[in-house]
Amino acid sequence: MAKEITSREADYSQWYNDLIVKSSLADYSAVRGCMVIKPYGYGLWEGMRDVLDKMFKDTGHVNAYFPLFVPKSLFEAEEKNAEGFAKECAVVTHYRLKSNPDAPGKLMVDPEAKLEEELVVRPTSEAIIWNTYKGWIQSYRDLPILVNQWANVVRWEMRTRLFLRTAEFLWQEGHTAHATKEEALAETVQMLDVYAKFAEEYMAMPVIKGVKTESERFAGAEETYCIEALMQDGKALQAGTSHFLGQNFAKAFDVKFADKSNKLDYVWATSWGVSTRLIGGLVMTHSDDDGLVLPPKIAPLQVVIVPIYKGDEQKGLIDNVVHPLVTQLKDLGITVKYDDSDAARPGWKFAEYEMKGVPVRIAVGARDLEQNIVEVARRDTKEKMQVGINGLAFYVKVLLDEIQLHMFNKAKAYRDEHITPVQNWTEFQGVLETKGGFISAHWDGTAETEEKIKEATKATIRCIPVDAVEEHGVCVFSGKPSTKRVLFAKAY
Repeated sequence: MAKEITSREADYSQWYNDLIVKSSLADYSAVRGCMVIKPYGYGLWEGMRDVLDKMFKDTGHVNAYFPLFVPKSLFEAEEKNAEGFAKECAVVTHYRLKSNPDAPGKLMVDPEAKLEEELVVRPTSEAIIWNTYKGWIQSYRDLPILVNQWANVVRWEMRTRLFLRTAEFLWQEGHTAHATKEEALAETVQMLDVYAKFAEEYMAMPVIKGVKTESERFAGAEETYCIEALMQDGKALQAGTSHFLGQNFAKAFDVKFADKSNKLDYVWATSWGVSTRLIGGLVMTHSDDDGLVLPPKIAPLQVVIVPIYKGDEQKGLIDNVVHPLVTQLKDLGITVKYDDSDAARPGWKFAEYEMKGVPVRIAVGARDLEQNIVEVARRDTKEKMQVGINGLAFYVKVLLDEIQLHMFNKAKAYRDEHITPVQNWTEFQGVLETKGGFISAHWDGTAETEEKIKEATKATIRCIPVDAVEEHGVCVFSGKPSTKRVLFAKAY
């Protein structure tokens, strides 16, 4: 029997939670605010990670690893960054437990094992990395440093949701050092483009590239670039960020280099990252009331083959067809599973793989073999086709490409239909309440107006699009002059 999930129309939030758990992506853990990423969910993350890792290396980056713990004094060195993350920090104060004399069998913190300096469990790694870079950089010959790390981070969130916001999550964080401002800015934009390409070409998730306002900027950055996606409930999701850090961290940690004329200057910096939050975005972009819908390029399993038979003789005939097919599919680089277990009936398997979003399902029945055909079902449209066995592997490869493109085009059409230009405050409020999505509106450029709009509607400026054109108008809230439109939305 299919695992029932709440419909999107009935309760979008509960639909999301149901889907994450019942599709075996993740589960709740015994640790408050943390999640267990199950093998199927981790397989999805591995697919994302492997593609991104290659894209990073293709642009000249290398991987390293830095400590989980950051001495509090280092964390405080860049003031804006420290203040920005202070409320989310988990802090280690002691290093040992001992038996509790007042409660036999229980442990207590050993008061004599207090650390000389408290350690922050990394919410981000700029501080520990730039303290390290100080020892790596003396001359322009040491630059650029193009380092990425795959790691976990801890941000002590009060309200958590699986993948979207958890106290601990997985991510990658790039940290680069450059001799000039121009090089650092080019790096920041390059990595934004890498993220956008990954989101659109692999996740089939259309995004808008933009720049954050000052109030939404990463703590310690001069500029924050972002990609913004739109979920099916009309809310936006920040899917990735790339930060131009200027010389802020170099000055905080006294990281200088001698240029070609032997003149000392501070290094220019960037940082950039995406996290397992992308899995939440993927789910909410494509999935339906029957389960996950996964794009073939990053699906943990692209094709599943289910036999329908009675008795060992029919099973043997099906095996003779399926085993060579599996080999052919694998030779084409396609991940495939032949589920011939007798633990569940075919109908249960169909529902299970539909829930897990496997892009293509092939049913092979004994009667079908008499006609030299199989049934091929695509998850995105639920269309079923009778397809000849000869040339089936190549047919499936072409079909997977069609599914990938269809998923992107469908999501892009929805996104484009939900970018609404408005001229005044009444229109702004009306669109936000009845339609949602991105609202393209004039803004006077002040943090005061931005905050008032947020207080009145819970909508924030998601970004100033990088392709925004000069357009004179008046701010929808204050009526003051404006030279370009920005995108507002309610967001996750």
